[in-house]
Amino acid sequence: MNTEDFRPEKEIKVFYPPQRVLMGPGPSDTHPRVLNAMARPTLGHLDPVFTEMMEEIKDLMRYAFQTKNRMTFPVSGPGSVGMEMCFVNMIEPGDKVIVCSNGVFGGRMIENVERHGGIAVAVMDKWGEPVDPQKVEDALKKNPDTKIVAFVHAETSTGASSDAKTLCELAHKYDCMTIVDTVTSLGGTPIKVDEWGIDAIYSGSQKCLSCPPGLSPVSFSDRVTELVKNRKTKVHSWFMDISLLLNYWGSAARTYHHTAPTNALYALHESLLMLAEEGLEHSWARHRNNYEALKDGFAALGMSYVVAEQYRLPQLNSVFVPAGVDEKEVRRRLLAEYSLEIGAGLGDFAGKVWRFGLMGTSSRMDKVIFCLNALETILSDMGLKVERGAAAAAAHKSYAVNPML
Repeated sequence: MNTEDFRPEKEIKVFYPPQRVLMGPGPSDTHPRVLNAMARPTLGHLDPVFTEMMEEIKDLMRYAFQTKNRMTFPVSGPGSVGMEMCFVNMIEPGDKVIVCSNGVFGGRMIENVERHGGIAVAVMDKWGEPVDPQKVEDALKKNPDTKIVAFVHAETSTGASSDAKTLCELAHKYDCMTIVDTVTSLGGTPIKVDEWGIDAIYSGSQKCLSCPPGLSPVSFSDRVTELVKNRKTKVHSWFMDISLLLNYWGSAARTYHHTAPTNALYALHESLLMLAEEGLEHSWARHRNNYEALKDGFAALGMSYVVAEQYRLPQLNSVFVPAGVDEKEVRRRLLAEYSLEIGAGLGDFAGKVWRFGLMGTSSRMDKVIFCLNALETILSDMGLKVERGAAAAAAHKSYAVNPML
């Protein structure tokens, strides 16, 4: 192909994305402050001014994770890279790992264990239910040579939250380390790495942190650092080897490892700063109050939740599609007519549920009311018997009882 042969099927122009309201399972809406931060001048990834900011990111992440772990930093890649980073560093061929699976992302953990030469012992729970600690303890008793217990704190495919503190206590009782997925929970619900004794944890930038996708906050205890240093075999990924990354993220005298995405890290710095300014407890309460309002609005529409109330994530709401409703058509109309994105069901729940996100900047009163009104209008148009205005009224009543702080 020479330079004169490029003839695209349509004229290619500058891309201007539409303005959406993102209330699906992620990404969430990016806050204007974060977008503004991304537009600032690009610096070299070893520039001394940039490396000063790197230290601030680490401090802000320690606050978000509630940890003093030295190895706390953002991986250049989405949450899936954070997941793989934990497994590839901590597993050697033949290692036994108990993996708790109650949704899509527990299944991905099993895949990671097997791809890195480990032996996965799956503890299965029904989709929409939390991980059962008794099943985990039974598995630990049957497999005394287990090295790691891995589980998803906040299962994005269902909206179920598991008891991370209890599961970590069980793992340590049987002298195991832990890997915990908090992609959907960081910033939205309590996570206390040091208090709960979490050894390795990862998250994502695009959910309750209201930052664009592409970075995965991770944190490793000193136990993990020592484990990696004493491996019998090399980590199977050069890029994700934390013993090499220590020379870039963990050292005052930075040495080149990879070209870090500087502008994306500006965005993460800004989002973490906003979280610190708001305060973790306030952020957790805000997500909870918006969930209560959305829940009451759904009840007025006759919609039921997948997850029992005591196990629900406030920031990820999975509800069953009403009988006789074309779930794809509802999502299409919400996007086409209201520029509102919600999520479909995955795996076992495909075609059966919708997933509504209330994450970060998307967790606001005006967006809850907007979503309920749009959904009510479309469901009414499609023949569902609903009382017009009832959903928003129920949400407003909830806010009167649980005012936004």
